[in-house]
Amino acid sequence: MTSDELRTAALLFGTELAQGIVTPEQLSHPQVRDAVRSRPVPSPPRRVLQALRQRRGTLTYARSVVAPMMAARRAVLADAAHGAPRVLLRVDEFPHVSAWDDPATYGTPEGRRFHEILTGAGVPYLMAVTPRVPRNSLDPQGTEARELDAGERELLAQMHRDGVTFAVHGLDHRTRHANPRQHSEFTGLSQMEVEARLDAGLETLRAAGLPAPVFVPPFNRFDAASWTALAQRFEIVCGGPENVRQLGFHATPSWRNGAVWLPSYAPVYGTAERVLSALRELTERRTALWVPVVLHWGWERDYGWEGLRELCAFLSETGIARPWDEFLTEVRASGEHARRAYEADTARSSSGRSASSAVRAA
Repeated sequence: MTSDELRTAALLFGTELAQGIVTPEQLSHPQVRDAVRSRPVPSPPRRVLQALRQRRGTLTYARSVVAPMMAARRAVLADAAHGAPRVLLRVDEFPHVSAWDDPATYGTPEGRRFHEILTGAGVPYLMAVTPRVPRNSLDPQGTEARELDAGERELLAQMHRDGVTFAVHGLDHRTRHANPRQHSEFTGLSQMEVEARLDAGLETLRAAGLPAPVFVPPFNRFDAASWTALAQRFEIVCGGPENVRQLGFHATPSWRNGAVWLPSYAPVYGTAERVLSALRELTERRTALWVPVVLHWGWERDYGWEGLRELCAFLSETGIARPWDEFLTEVRASGEHARRAYEADTARSSSGRSASSAVRAA
């Protein structure tokens, strides 16, 4: 197994490894190998096919992520493989991309209302922060973007005090392409341009006293060539259904070349009402996996908050929404578990080669 595969396996059994229930040697179980196999970025035609299959419902989160990962857990843990899902709730985005264009609808007061609904229910979450607020973000020829204003900075500081985790959400969330299927702040940029935008976004959040170990791409799109720059700056890189056309469909979470790749797919990416239905099913099935959930607070505002309140009530009752710091702890521990698993695997291989040599000599 590669280092990335061993680290992904360590995330799959993070709690059990920490408790000594699973040993690093067990990460090499054949069914675990199959579930965490690291696959390269597919060819462009294959990515298009995967995106089509995703839309048609033949390539799904349930079949292609949940099923093999739970099969791997059962192969190692038997009945103990099951338990409550661990939900990582990500929210896109504050300030809202339309905060300058339509502050009455998507300005700070509505963002505060969203935050109060979640904190009132005791639900931990990650907020993707737009460092600069654009005017007309869907105009690729536009250039106007303002700094965070005093009200936005104050609400972000309140979120920080309330335990919210933060992600850099690009720099100004302005698309470079007019075609809605190609909306992206980052696709087509040179490596130097990507790095400059990432560093500027990080610096804005640092200046506001907001640590951001996570990246969330605007429009859920970036080129595969940007991965190195992202992995050098962030521990976790998030994504969504749109990323399939750039990177392909992959298991989530999974280690890839220096960072954890954490895309979210339907039905745990969408409106609160749809997500609630999916989480009820995962909870009933006792699907003991990290489940990356994505909401857009602007969508919930448009729907009148009711679906969000119902989702928060469920998350509060079940306790399945976990702090992102808990996941980050397992991400950081996975390297040590992988190292020990690799050493054990190497020792077994050496012992096997020695035994084979002895047999041949005899």
